[in-house]
Amino acid sequence: MYAQSVPFLLKNLSSITKILKKAEAFCDARKLDKSVVLALRTYPDMLPLTAQILILCDQAKGCAARLSETEIPKYADDEKTFEELYARITKTADFIKSIDAKKFDGAATRTITLKVSGKDVEMSGSDYINGAVWPNHYFHMATAHNLMRSIGVEIGKGDFLGRN
Repeated sequence: MYAQSVPFLLKNLSSITKILKKAEAFCDARKLDKSVVLALRTYPDMLPLTAQILILCDQAKGCAARLSETEIPKYADDEKTFEELYARITKTADFIKSIDAKKFDGAATRTITLKVSGKDVEMSGSDYINGAVWPNHYFHMATAHNLMRSIGVEIGKGDFLGRN
């Protein structure tokens, strides 16, 4: 389970950092208010760009912690600037890197319990990563990517996939 999670979580955190850096440079070049860009959403009831990044980080640290039976670190969720988001992503990646790969042994069949709509839902580690982590992780990553792309930040699939 380590090989199915950690390398991809770290790659995605790296990719979103590079995408955010392009968005920040876009703001600087056009003298845009960065706080307005970080508050982007496609509809009023949607979470803003900043929240998409925080949730992406929460998915990543939660996945690594649950699969390795490690306590999930709690973060304040008060990031409001590009620099604060970079620090949050780095802190998340550092946490994931700190977990010994051996702690993931047996994780595919380990029971993972999540709160879903206030109820405990149990699933195997394999079902958790494939049915909960990846869909949610990529939803928030794609949403963040698309919000930045919607204002003209020059990013594409290669950036999303970590190839640029």
